[in-house]
Amino acid sequence: MSSALTDLFPHPIVQAPMAGGVSVPQLAAAVSEAGGLGFLAAGYKTADGMYQEIKQLRGLSGRPFGVNLFMPQPEYADPAAVDVYAHQLAGEAAWYETELGDRDSGRDDGYDAKLAVLLDNPVPVVSFHFGVPNGEVLEALRRAGTFTLVTATTPDEALAVERAGADAVIAQGVEAGGHQGTHRDVPESDGAGLGLLSLVGQIRETVRIPVVAAGGLMRGSQIAAVLAAGASAAQLGTAFLATPESGAADLHKQALTNPLFVRTELTRAFSGRPARGLVNRFMREHGPYAPAAYPEVHHLTAPLRKAAAKAKDAQGMALWAGQGHRMARALPAGQLVEVLAAELADATTALSSFRTPGGELR
Repeated sequence: MSSALTDLFPHPIVQAPMAGGVSVPQLAAAVSEAGGLGFLAAGYKTADGMYQEIKQLRGLSGRPFGVNLFMPQPEYADPAAVDVYAHQLAGEAAWYETELGDRDSGRDDGYDAKLAVLLDNPVPVVSFHFGVPNGEVLEALRRAGTFTLVTATTPDEALAVERAGADAVIAQGVEAGGHQGTHRDVPESDGAGLGLLSLVGQIRETVRIPVVAAGGLMRGSQIAAVLAAGASAAQLGTAFLATPESGAADLHKQALTNPLFVRTELTRAFSGRPARGLVNRFMREHGPYAPAAYPEVHHLTAPLRKAAAKAKDAQGMALWAGQGHRMARALPAGQLVEVLAAELADATTALSSFRTPGGELR
């Protein structure tokens, strides 16, 4: 990987930006201080809210960190389908004694205002989700001294990332928790995502820029596997979700290893875009009928999710989690980075023992 990025953090461990209040400054600071790359999630925040978190993080750590932005979404949702879904959710609103949210609360997530802040007050790393920024944006960030990454879920998307001028691509496998960072939301492709190892290999043969691997990674040995497959670093989200510094609700943290939640699925039930979470009642009842309508559905269900969390009802919450959730460890974030780095070193040593001095496998 370009030394412009690897010089920023000693361990090839990136804490994934998890929107919705999970990736708080305390978490990012702890990860960065331990030698990984901590990340703030600007998604669903105002530009000023993002700026205040950046200021807070800088007060906690002088180490490099990143900020993640959501790309503005095109208007291709079917209003009639959203109307039908709102009608189906009326019972949920009555149950939680709340109102459905305003589906028209905005599509661009304050993108331009956030970019302006990041250009006026540059941070070391900025990543993008749900699409590719134009070349002018990437070049402006580069001139400001910011390293840029963009999520891709297919080799073709990775090629678009490279052509736009990003410094590196985040290869997000279908195992990943939370929203898939597909560049176009095509319902016909639901469930057809590539597994991480296959995706990393294909992307490495498609583009020349460095690859950061993301999706279901929970152990240092898994990090070793993606590095062996050609990635230069690994991005982990669910692994950091259970840490004390994470801003996730306690109920969400506990659910990761609760035997009541045995598997994950990709669903549109909570946001209108495919996102992986623990299967609960809300997902089972509404997932099959949720339309491809992001962020309309996200805005629509926001009060329901908030009310469910307030009522401590995990069956109505969006319990985002990757496929490796059962392996979650409730360690302090800094200690988790150290444990992952030690596991990575052990796995690398074990792998080298299978090679001859010439590099061939024994």
